[in-house]
Amino acid sequence: MESARDLLISLARRYAFADVGALAADVVDKADDIEAVCEFGQRLLSLDAEDFAAEARPVPADLRRRARACTMPQTPKEQPRGALESLRPAYALLLEVIAVRWHRRELSPMVAALHIASEYLPLLAFEPVLGNAGDPARWPRGLSAPGSRFGVIGERECDHTKAEQSAANRTLRVAGEPAEGWRAYFDRQHSQVAGALATCVADCRNPCTAMDWIDPGRRERLSVRARVALTFADTPLVRLRHAAPVGHGFGVPSPEEVLDAWERSRTILGKNEVGNAATKDDGFPLPGLPSLFSAVATASVAPSTLLADITTHLVRLLQP
Repeated sequence: MESARDLLISLARRYAFADVGALAADVVDKADDIEAVCEFGQRLLSLDAEDFAAEARPVPADLRRRARACTMPQTPKEQPRGALESLRPAYALLLEVIAVRWHRRELSPMVAALHIASEYLPLLAFEPVLGNAGDPARWPRGLSAPGSRFGVIGERECDHTKAEQSAANRTLRVAGEPAEGWRAYFDRQHSQVAGALATCVADCRNPCTAMDWIDPGRRERLSVRARVALTFADTPLVRLRHAAPVGHGFGVPSPEEVLDAWERSRTILGKNEVGNAATKDDGFPLPGLPSLFSAVATASVAPSTLLADITTHLVRLLQP
């Protein structure tokens, strides 16, 4: 049985949480605890972490606390606010997930993680100005100031798409909805609000008063960061998710294709002081990606060690 145990430890160190959880019952004692830790790790690796913290009691409290900081609250009044307080822990986790997927050559889920990062990047840009990460319960009153077209459905002078107008309208009132409506909003519309905010401050052809609550100097700097966030969402790297010839899932890029797409993306991004951060060699598998996120956030955003620390705890449980 020792060789089987060594195999589980080897799998754990490769972040193969699902495999370890499935095999543990035949190899080790306390298999229930190990399975719970593996489920916790797999949900994080899969970016499927809505309510895992409440279910993962065998996981050390510090790991659960760090994971909870990456999740969206499931009710309008839930405390703490997690990723609505700050998106920096979530982006640190995204970077760690992207690196793990790269080293495991799981490029389809890696590209999916990059797509998620692109959807919410405008909110990372807005966080220093908002004082939170786009919490619908704490939107500034200025968004609805006289003369603002933010969230006005059917407003033809607004540059938002119909879907963005609907999402912006919903975000201004969703904090008063029941938990089911709150969760449905985050499932379907919150990322569209992120893009709508970026358009307001960076690309609007007919500006209204929606952004007048921001000091002009700060608004100018925010405009650059938001424009970079919008540009990132349209780079060759992020578009890899849509490159399959017959819908999603029929075309998985090779490592060479990913690196080539990232190099072309770095060239596109590197046209201002914020986007130029993507051209740095910071040792990441996609060089410059953590530097880019940090420049957009105006704060250090480095890959987390959450998955690595879960692995260390799991290996400790697996050892005799």
